[in-house]
Amino acid sequence: MSAKPARSKPTMAELADIHDLYERSVQNVEHEVEFMQTTFKEIRGRTAYLFREDFCGTASAACEWVKQGDEFQAFGIDIEPSVLEWGMENRVSRLPEADQARVQLIESDVRTVETPPVDLLAAFNFSYFIFNSRDVLRSYFKDAYNALKDDGLFFIDLFGGPEAQEETKEKTKHKGFTYVWHQAEFHPVTNYIRCHIHFRFPDGSRIKKAFTYEWRLWSAPELREILEEAGFRKATLYWEGEDEDGDGNGEFTPDERGEADLAWIAYIVAEK
Repeated sequence: MSAKPARSKPTMAELADIHDLYERSVQNVEHEVEFMQTTFKEIRGRTAYLFREDFCGTASAACEWVKQGDEFQAFGIDIEPSVLEWGMENRVSRLPEADQARVQLIESDVRTVETPPVDLLAAFNFSYFIFNSRDVLRSYFKDAYNALKDDGLFFIDLFGGPEAQEETKEKTKHKGFTYVWHQAEFHPVTNYIRCHIHFRFPDGSRIKKAFTYEWRLWSAPELREILEEAGFRKATLYWEGEDEDGDGNGEFTPDERGEADLAWIAYIVAEK
């Protein structure tokens, strides 16, 4: 009798979890929460306790927020049920039971959801770029304005620079895998940009198009203008500082000019 073929060993790509890979590649929620809380205290002179994370995905920032103490609460809003389920099973459930009770995940469109007024609202990872006209983006910013307490702050991030308009790939090595940011298509007339995230592994396997985004690449002056049109009193851009080698140091401070870098990431903090 002929021997049965050996069962092939699963590849690293087959064993990988794309949400875990995304968090390890893209997010640093500890830094984000520290930045938001520090900035809120500097501007408002008090502590922020109630937080809302729009386009929350796996809700890691919301989970990190409640770790600050028993008085801290968070809402995570996302329209995709599968990613909320992953966040509940893999992030919320790993919190102490008392902390779990202070995180509420809501499956909803961020433009129509209703939550109690919050101190601080964030839309990170450029997810609001999905709104590709001024009218639609202004409408969302108005919704964010109305979701805040009277002295609340709204945080968004953005990226830019000449390299942001190139069709290119950028590879970053992490422990056990390589993250590939692929700017596949860009239209200068409309600022339409289509991007993918791929993952590659040491065994040669890969996950192509683990995530795909179709966005409008908004600029800093456009965003500040639209935020003020939506009712915000002030919108300040926070620019990243540099270390002695000229690389980003992770420290963001107010800046009215910025630097002519080829590629950059910044925050905008809008004050109600």
